[in-house]
Amino acid sequence: MNKPLPIKAPIFLALLLATSPAVAAPKSDLWSFWDKSDESNGGAFEHKAWQQTLDTYLVEKGQHNLFNYSAVSTADREALDQYIETITSKDPRSYSLDEQFAYWVNLYNALTVQLILDEYPVKSISKLGGFLSFGPWDDNVATVAGKSLTLNDIEHRILRPIWNDSRIHYAVNCASLSCPNLATDAFTAANTENLLENAALQFTNSEKGARIEGSTLTLSSIYDWYGSDFGDDEQAILREIDKYRDGKKLEGWSGKIKYEYDWSLNQP
Repeated sequence: MNKPLPIKAPIFLALLLATSPAVAAPKSDLWSFWDKSDESNGGAFEHKAWQQTLDTYLVEKGQHNLFNYSAVSTADREALDQYIETITSKDPRSYSLDEQFAYWVNLYNALTVQLILDEYPVKSISKLGGFLSFGPWDDNVATVAGKSLTLNDIEHRILRPIWNDSRIHYAVNCASLSCPNLATDAFTAANTENLLENAALQFTNSEKGARIEGSTLTLSSIYDWYGSDFGDDEQAILREIDKYRDGKKLEGWSGKIKYEYDWSLNQP
């Protein structure tokens, strides 16, 4: 009787991952080092270079804000790199909480664009990262105040636990078509509330946020991955979405509910 051929380790791991349940989304888990501010500091971070990047390369098309990665010039790429280098050289803990929030959201989004540009052309951010990883979210991408940071650190260990605001999910952008839009304006302490409200309105009223087809309600997978940030149960999540919807309200929905997400790159 012939013996089966041995499966090499990398192939076996790939097959195992392909047949295993999806890995759970990161939980909100405070990194206490960052839970500090100086409300007496009236200083502000400078985000003009990030705003210039958005003005030049963000394209509004239907329900999507698309980023024109292929058109980024060498000079503008250097300006983006310099912006990231400049703000990461500062310690945000010495600023007010409002300044910090804008700092972290802008840094997260700028780093995401930088990661795509580093590997462009690429069809999806999910193709980035180390061997057998799904995306770059656990890769070290910046150093701030002597601490190495990943995108997951910024979102799930700083932004979510310190501010406890579900609208954070509408503000950070993952360079994908199903992601809430990259805002056309850089966040500042002064405009944060307006930008968060606008982001929530845009997403909940778009088909990538919620779509009704017959007896089926399709929601963004964000409401599945991070449901606890929006409500204690499915109906509470629908009620939270309804706060911003102009069309048919979702609370009380008794039909089928499914979740979907398109990881295709958010490019024209």
